[in-house]
Amino acid sequence: MTPADLAELLRATAASVLASRGLDPEVLPATLTLDRPRNPEHGDYASNVAMQVAKKAGVSPRDLASWLADALSSDAAIDEVSVAGPGFLNVRLAKAAQGAIVERVAAEAGAYGASDVLSGTSINLEFVSANPTGPIHLGGTRWAAVGDALGRVLTARGAAVTREYYFNDHGAQIDRFARSLVAAALGEPTPDDGYAGAYLADIAAGVLAERPDALGLPPAERQEVFRAIGVEKMFTQIKANLHEFGTDFDVYFHENSLFESGAVEKAVDTLKSSGKLYEKDGAWWLRSTDFGDDKDRVVIKSDGNAAYIAGDIAYFQNKRARGFDLCIYMLGADHHGYIGRLKAAAAAFGDDPDTVEVLIGQMVNLVSGGVAVKMSKRAGTVITLDDLVDAIGVDAARYVLVRSSVDSSIDIDLALWSSQSSDNPVYYVQYAHARLCSLAVGAAELGVSADDPDFSLLATEAEGDLIRTIGEYPRVVASAADLREPHRIARYLEELAGSYHRFYGACRVLPQGDERPAPLHTARLALGNATRQVLANGLGLLGVSAPEKM
Repeated sequence: MTPADLAELLRATAASVLASRGLDPEVLPATLTLDRPRNPEHGDYASNVAMQVAKKAGVSPRDLASWLADALSSDAAIDEVSVAGPGFLNVRLAKAAQGAIVERVAAEAGAYGASDVLSGTSINLEFVSANPTGPIHLGGTRWAAVGDALGRVLTARGAAVTREYYFNDHGAQIDRFARSLVAAALGEPTPDDGYAGAYLADIAAGVLAERPDALGLPPAERQEVFRAIGVEKMFTQIKANLHEFGTDFDVYFHENSLFESGAVEKAVDTLKSSGKLYEKDGAWWLRSTDFGDDKDRVVIKSDGNAAYIAGDIAYFQNKRARGFDLCIYMLGADHHGYIGRLKAAAAAFGDDPDTVEVLIGQMVNLVSGGVAVKMSKRAGTVITLDDLVDAIGVDAARYVLVRSSVDSSIDIDLALWSSQSSDNPVYYVQYAHARLCSLAVGAAELGVSADDPDFSLLATEAEGDLIRTIGEYPRVVASAADLREPHRIARYLEELAGSYHRFYGACRVLPQGDERPAPLHTARLALGNATRQVLANGLGLLGVSAPEKM
């Protein structure tokens, strides 16, 4: 019985108890939460539901807890229920119910932790979307790891997820990039407002290899050649780097297509005709304050050119026309203003603002020897995806970037995350998986099978803790999806690895010397196999490998 199963049993029992005493079951929350007591002597799980609802039900918390304890005690999955303090319920599961968790993992294998809760929900998940003017910097790299992991988690919950990259190939930054390429090709200094870095010389050389005549063209035509070919070559490199990082996209959407197709003009005209835009000082403004934004936003500037939000508005309409129920945008730390404006744009078209979700990621810093690393070999002053991967590898890079909430900044200690020690969280988790793989090989050599285990033999504190930690996994996946926080998976895996390492130190799994395989070995091997499966499932959701040997 997993914690989720126990929570359902507790809620059903509470509803029945309240109804049988003429009290209103509607006072119960839709979902009950369970905690694992720090002191295992208090039981396997604890609940404060009696204190939550007693006042609404018109009874004392202690009385309600006692009624619930009596009712729960009759269930075969429950070994013991006690009431503590003002009305806490402490629950201890029967050994058979704990064993059922291990059996469920064996039966569901790679599907353990997954569900169909979001089945029928179509989600557009847009992330990275770095401008094709240079290599992906650390902020974009963080979104490459977190966005891909979030997509995996939402898919595990049954959603149809489309990973999308918004290809910014329209606007002033592309013009600056083209001018920088021309300067690099001519051997001239980078323009004051241009981009710097050794990568520009490579891209410029690639343009000339394709168009040897480019430098002899009139300035405007030359600029266009370097823009078109240079942007394509830069973006090809970006896609290749992301693929090597384990992040691929279903759709690469070109911003310029919104302007070329007339989608931006059509969206603006729609808002004008509906009165959602107004003219002031020669510009057209979205009445975004009517929909909760902190200020109205310029959509068409006084010079007649579209502001950046014009493309955003048309892009949102395009996503909805493609049938997405939810549009998640993963943006950088300097994009807080986009939350209000994107939701306002949705509302202006008559959509529910909650059709839009915006996640904001904070900064990432590299630290070596206690000193911040600020210079890149290839990209000038910007630290890139390649720099991070070269320093610590793909697995460690993905793991460290997913491991913390996106609301917080990260300092990545290169020495720690490149080390092969238990202090390195990704090594700690992967080593647990590798050790379990080795255990399975050893078991096969000794003739120990995990078939038909008797889980009632698993009576130690270390065994019980490991089983209950395994049981937490579906709930962790659900929370990671619901809260858009894949870092919960990483933190859970570290807890699971720690629980396993303690189990391994306290419980001998395989027979030694002339000892013959016994039922206890079988039960412990089955528990080890379940642990290995859950570690692999969780690492898979993070896009991190689960090595069999280390």
